[in-house]
Amino acid sequence: MDELDSEILSILRRDARTPYTEIADQIGTSEGTVRNRVERLVEDGVIERFTVATRTGNVKSMVEVGVDVDVDTSAVTDRIAEWPSVDFVWQVSGEEDIVVVVDAADTGAVNDLITRARELDEVVSTKTRLILDERVG
Repeated sequence: MDELDSEILSILRRDARTPYTEIADQIGTSEGTVRNRVERLVEDGVIERFTVATRTGNVKSMVEVGVDVDVDTSAVTDRIAEWPSVDFVWQVSGEEDIVVVVDAADTGAVNDLITRARELDEVVSTKTRLILDERVG
């Protein structure tokens, strides 16, 4: 990945629907170059998916989850990723093992998700942080 790829990714992170012609104009190259590079970035797995960021008025939160030492965190994250209201599930280093980013209708729905997580046999702790404001980088 070079500087041109980085510039393309930066634009797509802000708006994944930006037309290739507009990206090409912004970075000073051709539409075909942008198209080919995006296709390669997808094939190489650099771009995993194109997604939508929403401002629904919902309650957004991060639920940090600690699991037992002998637990396969990949299996737990795979299960949690399928739950409604879950935007992302990250395996992380530090005090907790997993971070779940939630976009729920209200605090009751966030609490239901926390309860569901705590009911998993592998889970030993949770810590929740409400997201008060969000900016796209």
